[in-house]
Amino acid sequence: MEIDIDHVAMPVGDIERSVEFYVRVFGATADGLEKWRAGKWPIVSISFGRNRFNLHPPDNKITLKAAHPMVGGGDYCFVWPGTPDSAIEHLKRNHIAIEEGPVPRLGGRGKGISVYFRDPDGNLLEFISYST
Repeated sequence: MEIDIDHVAMPVGDIERSVEFYVRVFGATADGLEKWRAGKWPIVSISFGRNRFNLHPPDNKITLKAAHPMVGGGDYCFVWPGTPDSAIEHLKRNHIAIEEGPVPRLGGRGKGISVYFRDPDGNLLEFISYST
């Protein structure tokens, strides 16, 4: 039996700002943004690849959630499909400051090279590359 992650619920300080960031940097698509803007849906989902993040605003009305959700408290690693240098070039083109890297790391698929950066809420993000 193999268990995969279906989605991640992420508290964010500003839905619009987070959607813009993840669309620009990750190529994500937003689902439910218009319904959220109209006050008809409590969250916005973003999808990229097989990944889905549900963005929860600070005034989240959903009752079933983490005991202590905290904006900017996440640490997420994503597999970058190219080389570490191409990840760095991509981040620089998008005016994203690099926190650390490239540095060797052991990831879910073995040895890789990682580059660390932050989203607008301060979550630590990592692109790990398994191709050099």
